[in-house]
Amino acid sequence: MRGLNGKVMAVTGAAGGIGEAISLRLQEEGATVYTLDYKTAAVGRPLTIDVTDRTTVDDALNRILAGEGRVDGVVAAAGVVENDVAAEDMSLETWDRILDVNLRGVFITCQVFGNQMLQQGHGSIVNISSMSGNHVVNVPQKQCAYNASKAGVTALTKSLASEWAGRGVRVNALAPGYVATPLLKEKKHQFAQWLAATPQERMAEPAEIAAAAAFLLSDEAAYFCGSELLLDGGYSLR
Repeated sequence: MRGLNGKVMAVTGAAGGIGEAISLRLQEEGATVYTLDYKTAAVGRPLTIDVTDRTTVDDALNRILAGEGRVDGVVAAAGVVENDVAAEDMSLETWDRILDVNLRGVFITCQVFGNQMLQQGHGSIVNISSMSGNHVVNVPQKQCAYNASKAGVTALTKSLASEWAGRGVRVNALAPGYVATPLLKEKKHQFAQWLAATPQERMAEPAEIAAAAAFLLSDEAAYFCGSELLLDGGYSLR
């Protein structure tokens, strides 16, 4: 895709799933990719962070700048989900953990990398939201904290896009449906119901989400600002 070759990119949650797929795709497009996770990623140039701890995110950015002098794009892909917990039974510890990683972590990532991009006068941010944020309420699983956190990511994305667009920084989001990642493969007992509700009758492959992320980061998406791309195989149509 035009404008990715030679760019410096960072991806959080890059040790597996969607984050790893995005990192691989950006590498294929010729970007220098720093992979940020609390586990060591197998691709790119791995750096250890905790997205809920600003100090570690600051440190990762400083290491990138020390090596490259700039950062052109970041993907906030780190996320967790509660394991089918009814709202009436959910502990505040569980609620706080989901919101801490999925929303606070995205804000920290955007703020740290966004400040650098504002100083540079250019940059692109892609946040991984979900169809669960504003488009559907998933069934049969119960995941109110996850849904609320992803709705927050979408609202945050639009707010940052409005604030930063005039200073050269684009902020957009992806809203995937069900993706065949290790996280979802743990819930095989729910596959049949999910697929029955999806017109394409399949889950997305991580590489398909990665292609959309690469597009939003590329120069070809220069007029995308505060957008949320929905990739759900038609799930939200039903």
